[in-house]
Amino acid sequence: MAAGASALVAIAVASPATADDGKLEELKGQGFARVAIANEPPFTAVAADGKVSGAAPDVAREVFKRLGVGDIVASISEYGAMIPGLQAGRHDVITAGLFMKPERCAAVAYSEPILCDAEAFALKKGNPLGLKSYKDIADNPDAKIGAPGGGTEEKLALEAGVPRDRVIVVPDGQSGLKMLQDGRIDVYSLPVLSINDLVSKANDPNIEVVAPVEGAPVYCDGAAFRKGDEALRDAFDVELAKLKESGEFAKIIEPYGFSAAAAMSTTREKLCAAQ
Repeated sequence: MAAGASALVAIAVASPATADDGKLEELKGQGFARVAIANEPPFTAVAADGKVSGAAPDVAREVFKRLGVGDIVASISEYGAMIPGLQAGRHDVITAGLFMKPERCAAVAYSEPILCDAEAFALKKGNPLGLKSYKDIADNPDAKIGAPGGGTEEKLALEAGVPRDRVIVVPDGQSGLKMLQDGRIDVYSLPVLSINDLVSKANDPNIEVVAPVEGAPVYCDGAAFRKGDEALRDAFDVELAKLKESGEFAKIIEPYGFSAAAAMSTTREKLCAAQ
């Protein structure tokens, strides 16, 4: 996919009308795109009244609007269920901080990068177990880590050698924080911005943040489309590029704490090949 991405985007820029392979027309006709999200501020968020916000949905909403699709309709999903749901046709696109990795790049058609972040730990004040990396958790037989099911943090912990029975799948940030406060886990891991948002809102002096996690890479996400919907993805990329060039992209994501420069400094091709 990545090898031909530049050429595909170049063709789309030259004649965006040719990008409509039927899927975009379908979305225009129904008036909305169905997006899969997590509820993980600042990447994604759902207010009490059901309004969907967060940096990823806000970018997607603006891009789709420019493509003639009036709005997005979101459904909350665990990270591990997002790609199967997309492939099964339950979603039109994933806009959820789903970081690019080779296996994901092989399974979906990513847009160009949108949000970039590193990894962080939330722990008890003073970091009593001295956990600064996933390897530190693996090396301590008493340490348990909480992480989103199917998410980057779960995989990094397992790859570092943390046994499966010490990697606790957590459904959402509030549950992870409560498990940490109750002593059921020793560390809860999410991207830096997500952990900072969670801990800031909790206002618990007994919790602290270690960021970035030592030895963990920086990741970027993109909007993820079904294989076969590359023309829709290319049309999305055309408008995303215009957003970036105009400065509107920075205005959308930087109030959430993300760096537009970080997303604009790399490409889908590099990210899918490097990680």
